[in-house]
Amino acid sequence: MKKIRNAKELLARGDVESRRMVLSILEQVLQRMDSYNRIKDIAKLDGDVLQIGTKKINLQEKKRIFLLGAGKACNSMARAVEDILGDRITKGIIIVKVLEPTEKFKYCEVVCGGHPLPNEEGLKAAEAILELVEQADANDLFISVISGGSSALMSCPVQSISLEEELKVTDLLLKCGANINEINAVRRHISQVNGGRLAEKILAKRAELINFIISDSVGAKPTADRSRPCFFQGTPVARDQTTIKDALNTIKKYRLAAEVPKAIMDYLEAEDESHETPKELEGRVSHFVLDKVPDSCEVAAAVAREMGIPSMTLTTYLEGESREAGIFLASVAREIQTNHRPLATPCVLLLAGETTTKIEKNEKCGKGGPSQELALGFALKAELVEGVCLGALDTDGTDGPTDAAGAIADAKTAARARSIGLDMYKATLEHSSHSFFDGLGDCLYTGTTGTNVCDLNVLYIPNKREA
Repeated sequence: MKKIRNAKELLARGDVESRRMVLSILEQVLQRMDSYNRIKDIAKLDGDVLQIGTKKINLQEKKRIFLLGAGKACNSMARAVEDILGDRITKGIIIVKVLEPTEKFKYCEVVCGGHPLPNEEGLKAAEAILELVEQADANDLFISVISGGSSALMSCPVQSISLEEELKVTDLLLKCGANINEINAVRRHISQVNGGRLAEKILAKRAELINFIISDSVGAKPTADRSRPCFFQGTPVARDQTTIKDALNTIKKYRLAAEVPKAIMDYLEAEDESHETPKELEGRVSHFVLDKVPDSCEVAAAVAREMGIPSMTLTTYLEGESREAGIFLASVAREIQTNHRPLATPCVLLLAGETTTKIEKNEKCGKGGPSQELALGFALKAELVEGVCLGALDTDGTDGPTDAAGAIADAKTAARARSIGLDMYKATLEHSSHSFFDGLGDCLYTGTTGTNVCDLNVLYIPNKREA
């Protein structure tokens, strides 16, 4: 089944040949990075022995098996575990962002949590997970499937903080331009489950914990070996590298102290060591990392080689303002096509990371997402580069609060917008990138993809056409 659901429609307009190149690469990246296949590649059941890569677990020694998870890609991850273990799973609870009509689960209770803002359903599911953990003992096995988005989806603030107060601080952090590490530093320290708290509670029961993880942390190196347990930090099931001081510094940096709910400030400022997240986890815990942010560029580069097109990974650390990043990419494309540096045309540039969109107070804000806004910034200048095309994709399939995964923009985008009366500059100022690309029919739609490694940008620069 195709991942990009509207590829046919996208190839009916704009610079078709350039779009075909970009869409082919994006499609193959999503196909190859689907976590269902990643898990099935390294895990199998042989009689009573569950083998995950180099690790073997005798299930005869386990009384119960619990499957827990949260994240924008945990749908596919949980289905893989269900298909491997079947009725050996005692109970499962997973919290997803979107549940597709075709996705069926036999052994898991599936809840749609809130993302990027948490909701009541996610809170109740997280509380149910904690109840499962409370009844565990040393003979139990927990298998967790965790991907990006788990901090919001598995929302469970400490008892002195309400869900409404957590919603308030999350909204402030998202709009002020804070990056994901800064946002997580705050969220982890007001949570009963995040920042390693869930693992801490499981290991306190002396149960065994196996984690399948997709990391959406910008700054990691590519995955080396999926078959071996590895060191990992972050998420609800691994130790936390951030501190309460980091959380307070984030609030101070963005001048939010006066707006952050008092209960949250009181909790963070209390001199109580129990409020700090675990920096070490004692007990039987193994992490299997399926993919990281740079892996999308690794896969895309391999696809480009197979297609016979030179490529360059420009960065896997892309951060900053989405619109400005898009304008920058258009300028790089122009340099390449005009002066053939840093490489000659035709070629593909690959960039991964996570840009953000800052919304000023009282600023008019339409509907959009960081990838769509990046594509909109690119479209502002792309008209100057013949045949250029950019696919800006949030790899989990949902860009910001929209149901689009991103957008495609090419050298013809500006002219097409003018021809139907779409104001590109107004859309930029009002952060209404989704409405703009939806009006052009140029949003990318995938539904859940089975992966979640932040954003991937594929930029194709063809030869300059002869006059």
